[in-house]
Amino acid sequence: MNTYFVRLIILCTFLVLVLPGQSPAADKRLPPSVKDIIVTTSETDLLLFATVQNGFTPEMLADLYNGIPIVFTFHLELVKTRRTWLSTTLVSTTLTHTMTWDEQRQEYRVSLSEKEGEDMVTQNFNQASQRMAELNGAKVIALDRLVPDAPYAIHFKVTLAKRYLPLGLHRLVPFSSLLNFETESRTIEFRY
Repeated sequence: MNTYFVRLIILCTFLVLVLPGQSPAADKRLPPSVKDIIVTTSETDLLLFATVQNGFTPEMLADLYNGIPIVFTFHLELVKTRRTWLSTTLVSTTLTHTMTWDEQRQEYRVSLSEKEGEDMVTQNFNQASQRMAELNGAKVIALDRLVPDAPYAIHFKVTLAKRYLPLGLHRLVPFSSLLNFETESRTIEFRY
């Protein structure tokens, strides 16, 4: 029994010394977040504006230059809140922003699901990343479907990268959601 504990201690010491830790640069990296969230109206629709900060990791950029698109998925849910615990979901949708890299032409293409047919093509990474990170006047719902002076809330988050375990194991492992790179969920309450 005594040799078992000695072997266990040697194994644990070996694993601590051999397994790589996080680099100091990884410790300084700020987590992704959503800033500048604005809910406003046009003449006909409720609009949402938001900006993702710290949304690009070195791994995502390496994947991009290896031919794998970067996809930001904006999840939003509009609910009509009530004093009781029951709220009514009016809209539950996702919007995607996709960036690809064309090695031959040395240019980025950014496609937004909310603005189909308005792809941006540029050789400037800063312009492309800014377009990817901004939700700029996305239509949430027609104003005629809202009740004046009623309380509403928008629940909002952005998934920046999804990592799955091979062979569908992410369905079996309870902590597989830790593999996703996403912002914290935000709630914006307002009255129309």
